[in-house]
Amino acid sequence: MTFSGFVSQILQLAIALALAPLLVGWVNQCRAWLANRSAPPLALPYRTIAKLFHKDAVVAQNASPLFRLTPYVVFAAMALAAAIVPSLATDLPFASAADAIALVGLFALARVFIALAAMDIGTAFGTLGARREMFVGFLAEPALLMVLFTASLISHSTSLPTIVEALAHRDFAIYPSMAFAGVAFTMVSLAENARIPVDNPATHLELTMIHEAMILEYSARHLALIEWASALKLFNYSCIGLALFIPFGIAGGSTDWLAILLATPVLAAKLAIGGFALALIETLSAKLRLFRAPEFLGTAFLLAVLAMLVNLLLGS
Repeated sequence: MTFSGFVSQILQLAIALALAPLLVGWVNQCRAWLANRSAPPLALPYRTIAKLFHKDAVVAQNASPLFRLTPYVVFAAMALAAAIVPSLATDLPFASAADAIALVGLFALARVFIALAAMDIGTAFGTLGARREMFVGFLAEPALLMVLFTASLISHSTSLPTIVEALAHRDFAIYPSMAFAGVAFTMVSLAENARIPVDNPATHLELTMIHEAMILEYSARHLALIEWASALKLFNYSCIGLALFIPFGIAGGSTDWLAILLATPVLAAKLAIGGFALALIETLSAKLRLFRAPEFLGTAFLLAVLAMLVNLLLGS
């Protein structure tokens, strides 16, 4: 690992940590504008996280060490995922050290810990949210793997930098398989980030909440880390989608500082457009009943499998 590559890696991670709450604030603003409501401040997620860090944590007496450890594990997993996803450059040290399967494994690790912590206290809401979270993850992870495998068939590698290099730095080509994969990835991203139509992050209703039900017992710094990790997860999924389907603008080398500096505003612009698209989807969609979630995610899996079949049969 060269010094320049190490600095580039730290820069990408720092940008992810800084922009993740901003992306959540931007999506919330766009949702408010589209619903003709007064929009919250763009910096509200930063203020919320800072306020929570300055409060004293209240932990249940019967909480095990797992309950206290989970926020740090979840945040570390999302931060490591942000370092793996090639959002600014493709040959960063951490990006080349792991592949797409390891990335999905990091998301699964965070899900398992947050579900175990939700059941640790023994509350009804925590257990309800954990069961629903594992139910959604059980359906979403295979579809996400199929999407990544479709991209890997084009690049002949499961390494994310190699996939991005194959899609971005070659002659322009239209891949019909990636169109199916793009729709499937959008559906999986909505489910994994607890967005409408699978979940609604703005409510605490018993019949609808999934993610919020698992974190009701957390407070102060623990809740701040979980909220920050949730923002990082949305940022990571957005960057994965941009790397797979709109890879143009990503620097090819970690030592090309000019390309990295140019890639930073390009990434911000693509995230702004993607955040608005997410807000538009949520505004135009209705919350699905829970028993309809398997149909939604099953459709995503079928589209991802169809993408693989199109690639294998047509070679594109």
